[in-house]
Amino acid sequence: VQLQASGGGLVQPGGSLRLSCPASGRTFSSGGMGWFRQAPGNEREFVAAISWSLGHTVVADSVKGRFTISRDNAKTTVYLQMNRLEPEDTAVYYCAARQGVGDPTSVSSYDYWGMGTQVTVSS
Repeated sequence: VQLQASGGGLVQPGGSLRLSCPASGRTFSSGGMGWFRQAPGNEREFVAAISWSLGHTVVADSVKGRFTISRDNAKTTVYLQMNRLEPEDTAVYYCAARQGVGDPTSVSSYDYWGMGTQVTVSS
């Protein structure tokens, strides 16, 4: 399985970005995908997750109401719409895929990781 996040960039506070992550190499009938982020000096932290089967979503409190995760089953792609971005959102964003039913907010639940995409929020 190969994952590649894209869509990052430099944006001013209050702006928006949409990240995409297509998964190639297999199709998923269970489990789900998630977005995590890591700022310099910090541990990788959970942002949002979605299940493949029913589309159930979980979003971190820090981004709730601003970020939305969605998926396209036909293309096996997950998206992260980020609105009202803040400087604190600056980080490398990673997408990941999990096959099982583990905690979707935990790094250890994910089996595959893509290369990250840099998001910088600055004026």
